[in-house]
Amino acid sequence: MNKLQKRVVSIIATSAMLFQTAMPALAITLEISGNNSDSDNTMYVNVDSSTYVSQSNNANIDNNIDASASTGGNEVEETSGGEVSVETGDATTDVTVVNSVNSNQASVSGCGTCATDVDILIKDNNTDTDNKIDLDINQNQGSGVALFQNNYANVDNDVDAYSSTGKNEIEETTGGDVSIDTGDATTTVTLSTWANANSAVLGGGSGGNGLVSLKILGNNSDSDNDIYLDLDRSVYLAQDNNGHIDNDVDAESSTGKNEIEEAVGELASIETGDAEATVTVDNMVNFNWADVNCDGCLWDVTAKIADNNTDTDNKIKADLVNDLAVFQENCGVQRLDLPLWFIFGGNNNHKCGVDNDVEAYAKTGYNELEEVAGNHNGDPSVDTGDAATTVEVGNSGNANVYGEAPEWDWEMPLGGFNLNLTLNLSELLAFLHLG
Repeated sequence: MNKLQKRVVSIIATSAMLFQTAMPALAITLEISGNNSDSDNTMYVNVDSSTYVSQSNNANIDNNIDASASTGGNEVEETSGGEVSVETGDATTDVTVVNSVNSNQASVSGCGTCATDVDILIKDNNTDTDNKIDLDINQNQGSGVALFQNNYANVDNDVDAYSSTGKNEIEETTGGDVSIDTGDATTTVTLSTWANANSAVLGGGSGGNGLVSLKILGNNSDSDNDIYLDLDRSVYLAQDNNGHIDNDVDAESSTGKNEIEEAVGELASIETGDAEATVTVDNMVNFNWADVNCDGCLWDVTAKIADNNTDTDNKIKADLVNDLAVFQENCGVQRLDLPLWFIFGGNNNHKCGVDNDVEAYAKTGYNELEEVAGNHNGDPSVDTGDAATTVEVGNSGNANVYGEAPEWDWEMPLGGFNLNLTLNLSELLAFLHLG
């Protein structure tokens, strides 16, 4: 008995992760005071804090598989005497393809601090002084928290699998019983493609409220006093997936196409085994999950201009900004509001989708008895086994979740990847490790 088992496993894991601690609170005190007549006093202070995370994966997988098992194709010709028989063993072809690609995980434990205590004071400066304080605190895109995650996967699986115990021939025989008895033919193809998952956690680091005090007090005649404050905190998160999966499967099992021709003798019979073709295709592609736990910044602001002398020119200008932007896309159109590297390097306008082309056959027929001469002991017979074809195709994907962790439970075959996304981020990171 001949048996062929062929198993092909392709596992590629690409991942990246980052952990960032929270930003400490800031305490800034700026003061211009007690300066003499006709002095020109200026402070320019620029405070930038940045967390910039860029994660990108690109996977191209091309699996081209031809697998076959055959115990058939046997011939007996021109024999004389005794029984003539062809009996084959089972033929089994088993193809398994597993593709696991592209995972980004990021945990940034800080959104930029809100607890920025600012104390700015211009006071008790003499006549004709020119006093200015300009404070710029930036925690925004490019100088705050910016997280970009991008995956592009192109997977092409081409599988031809064939099992046969048939195509046996007995011709021109004279003698006893003539028979063909085949074994079973089984073809199993399993394709699993899991691609493109982004997980991001942004949280903590707000650090409470900030206290902002801006005061221009007790300056003498004809002084020019200005306070400019620009306080920004912004969080920017962009997640993008593009997956193209092309599955082309031809699976066939055959125990048929057996022939007995020109046989003279006793009983002539053909008996085939079962033929079974099973194809399972499972595609899971494009998942985004983001949890942004960044409290809005609430600054306690005190601004005061008081007790300044004649003809003073006093100005306080404060600009306080708190922004949050989250973008989640699967197979999205080209976006011009994203950074240039993300637009032109992120592959977010390629062909996207899943194409499944499956042809599955199970055959026990096409058997022939021709020009058979027997006797009273029995009639010629053909007895076939069962033919069963099973095709299962499952496609899941294009899910964006913002907020509470989704209940995605991914169990990979063959003890491979295991992703239980009911998250705890620590559980998610199991996705990065082979079982």
